[in-house]
Amino acid sequence: MAFPSLWACLLIGCFSVSLAEAYNLSDLYPPLWKESPGQFSDYRVKNGKYIINPWVYPERLGMYKILLSQTASYFEKFAPENEQNILWGLPLQHGWQYTTGRLADPSQRTDCDYDSGDRLCISEDSWWADMNYFLSALPFLAAVGSDIMGISSDQVILLPPPKDQTKFCLNVSTCQSSFPKTMRKWNVFYQHLQLPSSSFEDLLKYLWAAHVSALEDVYKIFEDRLQDYSKPEADFGKSWYVDVGYIATAKFPTTLIRTHEFQKCLPPRMLVNGDRAPYISDFTKLQNIVLLGLNILHEVDNATGKPKANECN
Repeated sequence: MAFPSLWACLLIGCFSVSLAEAYNLSDLYPPLWKESPGQFSDYRVKNGKYIINPWVYPERLGMYKILLSQTASYFEKFAPENEQNILWGLPLQHGWQYTTGRLADPSQRTDCDYDSGDRLCISEDSWWADMNYFLSALPFLAAVGSDIMGISSDQVILLPPPKDQTKFCLNVSTCQSSFPKTMRKWNVFYQHLQLPSSSFEDLLKYLWAAHVSALEDVYKIFEDRLQDYSKPEADFGKSWYVDVGYIATAKFPTTLIRTHEFQKCLPPRMLVNGDRAPYISDFTKLQNIVLLGLNILHEVDNATGKPKANECN
């Protein structure tokens, strides 16, 4: 157990930055953040309900944008300009998936998210997109159900993808019935968020508990999607799923600046056959080292099991 936890701590140490460094925070926002919906009225309304299409990149990103806006007041005590909002990790990870081509149809049977087709499309055939769906829909709808968003639980409907519709919950009630454990964990996070006595460390603990629970709920459902990727990319997806557990155990602070720096270490494009860290020529030295470390962490985890809590502390 100690060896993989040590690897996780070393990798997370690579992502540490000096908070004294000057940043223009708006430069760190995900792609198309400014153009995405920022309030419920920016979405289509039908029969008094807001209709959101989470299979279009700006509309899914807009869910995060509203969530960040509606929770900003709770993070004012930690830093100005909402920089310390630990929900930043969700939209920034979605933005990384978009810029690296991981929201596209990996089988290329459609032109979804390709330059020759609909560049803003999110493919339901993408393993990354499907896993991310539950890290957008569940925290967003749980916030609606927790009265943080200022609307009632029945006022939001997410549109399903063209196929495999039964795999996706689309509103507060269906997500609560389909994924009760994870929705409860997100509700616990929002309950503690509203308590003035909650510390930053407390909020990180509850956030990561909900985050990991969401991935555990759906990994097996979409595991077959990985077969459409190159072996290096499929292996990276499997590694990433396991490695998030170690990052969660270390309670990595998913603030705007920290997450931005973290993502500089991740693969800047899809992995293809022949890519082998640490020898990928168009990756930085740090990206090669981190990818190698993530792969090793996954391999060792298979033999040693899951991380214990707080092993980096």
